Amino acid sequence: MTGDRDHVDFRGSEIRGPALGKGDQYNYIGMSRVPAALPHQVGVIPSQAGCFQDRAEAVRLRQALAGGGTTIVSSASGGLVGGVLAGMGGVGKTQLAADYARAAWQANELDVLVWITASNATEAASGYALAGMEILGAEPEGAARAFLACLEPGPQERPWRWLVVLDDVADPADLNGLWPPASPHGRTLVTTRRKDAALTHDGRRLIEVGLFTEDESVEYLTAALAARDRIEPAGQLAALAGELGCLPLALSQAAAYLIDTGMDCAGYRALLADRATKFADASPDTLPDEQTHTAAAAWAVSVERANGLKPAGLARPLLQLAAFLDPNGIPDTVLASQPALTHLATAVGREPDHVTPAEVQRALRALYRLSLIDHTSPTPHQAVRVHQLIQRAVRDALTPDQHDQIARTAADALFAAWPGIERDTVLAQALRANTTALTAHAENTLFLPEAHDVLFQAGSSLEEAGQVTAARNYFHHLTRTATSRLGPDHPDTLSARHNIAHCRGEAGDPAGAVAAFAELLDDCLRVLGPEHPDTLATRHNIAFWRGEAGDPAGAAAAFAEVLNDRLRVLGPDHPHTLTTRSNLASWRGEARDPADAVVAYVELLDDCLRVLGPDHPHTLATRHNIAFWRGEAGDLAGAVAAFAEVLNDRLRVLGPEHPDTLSTWSNLAYRQMGLAEEGRGGDASVG
Repeated sequence: MTGDRDHVDFRGSEIRGPALGKGDQYNYIGMSRVPAALPHQVGVIPSQAGCFQDRAEAVRLRQALAGGGTTIVSSASGGLVGGVLAGMGGVGKTQLAADYARAAWQANELDVLVWITASNATEAASGYALAGMEILGAEPEGAARAFLACLEPGPQERPWRWLVVLDDVADPADLNGLWPPASPHGRTLVTTRRKDAALTHDGRRLIEVGLFTEDESVEYLTAALAARDRIEPAGQLAALAGELGCLPLALSQAAAYLIDTGMDCAGYRALLADRATKFADASPDTLPDEQTHTAAAAWAVSVERANGLKPAGLARPLLQLAAFLDPNGIPDTVLASQPALTHLATAVGREPDHVTPAEVQRALRALYRLSLIDHTSPTPHQAVRVHQLIQRAVRDALTPDQHDQIARTAADALFAAWPGIERDTVLAQALRANTTALTAHAENTLFLPEAHDVLFQAGSSLEEAGQVTAARNYFHHLTRTATSRLGPDHPDTLSARHNIAHCRGEAGDPAGAVAAFAELLDDCLRVLGPEHPDTLATRHNIAFWRGEAGDPAGAAAAFAEVLNDRLRVLGPDHPHTLTTRSNLASWRGEARDPADAVVAYVELLDDCLRVLGPDHPHTLATRHNIAFWRGEAGDLAGAVAAFAEVLNDRLRVLGPEHPDTLSTWSNLAYRQMGLAEEGRGGDASVG
């Protein structure tokens, strides 16, 4: 072979590329060169898998090839992509191609059927050469060229009805000079995990192979087990199908494992759930249906190829990072965050700032081209999807140190991507889902040496979204875990308890919140001391919920005491000090005179503008409270005008769905109604 690649071309024909020289002959010892009678098959069609499922993709494949031409059966993680019959490794591309070829042959639709395992250029050329020798009786040196030429006969020659199947093409470039011609008499079918643009040139059609549906998965498992007189509950089979992501290859190997070991479905699911068990260890000793690789081994080859694409070396560490996150959608901003970029730079031996977000996008496309991920830029909050079993196989290949380091990097990346103001509720939900996935894979790691900030951020995000019950349940779990990992007196455990108490109040139990905070205060005083910021925060919250429980005078007195200590310990400009001033003003207004509250909030606003800036949520909250207390003091027109101004800024800064924006909207509507009633001389009071 000549050239840098093992591509093949035939000089003197219409095909261009490296030449087949004398050193590139394929020797088939003892083979006859007498032309075979037609119809004739070259190569072996893989046997049909046990309990083969007749899927929707098979119908689409028959429709695509009905008029001749070339169709590519390629790979992706699910869903139709631009006419590609696509499915990641293990979705059954070869079985679908074999089913089509077998049916066409048995229906006498073909004069020539050639099946070639074309995992590289040499194998493809070798397959053509074998076809030329068997069908044409050609000499080895010119057999491949002669065969391809016969697929496009001259005007006076009788055309063949032919089908060429090129199975498992690993690189589109391997077929340079080796594509069969477009012909109304012939069909070309290619299976590949690749989705490169080069595959769709010259009118080639690509169709995507997806996963089994849940019903197909259960039907397959039921039939495979019934063939060996095994019956399992349908619910267990449906659960197993979900845990295997409805991947056909994984389902077939799971069924074989159950049959070989005698294990029941519940036991196998427990084996899969055991984090100490690698996915490969849940495969049978002898693979079914003439399979040559476990799913994990097949994906390892794809990862290696993706890692060699430009930008070289980035695809593997990027996939390792994605393996810890939500398989249903990872935001682009997480994988392009500074912690992620630093991780990638370290993996390829670069300086920390020498990997760019643009290179991350190119690495994602490399993984997409090898069907290891789905990548949809138009949905940036769920831009990257990875099949759950690919994620597991990638994690299984990591050393314990790599596992912990990448898990912490994923946590850092999530926290860095989390906006300070959750204006975008879809993004916030995606970040919470990714935190949940990360915690499921590496919860122990996230408590070394202390609870990672992203764990608290996820709970606070639930609360900010108004999901108070979910937030309370979340912090209950976090408290139990922190107590187990870090001990009951660790500051992170106390912080988690603080959040539980707060959620209790937000859920409508202010008296319960006071009791929980009072209990927490005893531990804070004992463990942290009276002047620790967390101790002061606990006292602050006791005062707040005391007021919410119906004791505004007691709340005001308690806030006055907390304010004195926060001024002394934290200083007048600390945000916590400003927050205490805000609450003191509010409860004094409740206990005494609303006009006093307006004066206090106006003074506070000057400091918030100076310290925090005009768009800070606390500054906007202060303006909201000024409007509220103006209304309570009887200035309805002033309240309406002030609420309208705050609403415009909260819409701009927080977005229309933020709870604070909705609160301002509600208050504005209420005061507008009161102002209208006042104008009509009616009673503006509302219960």
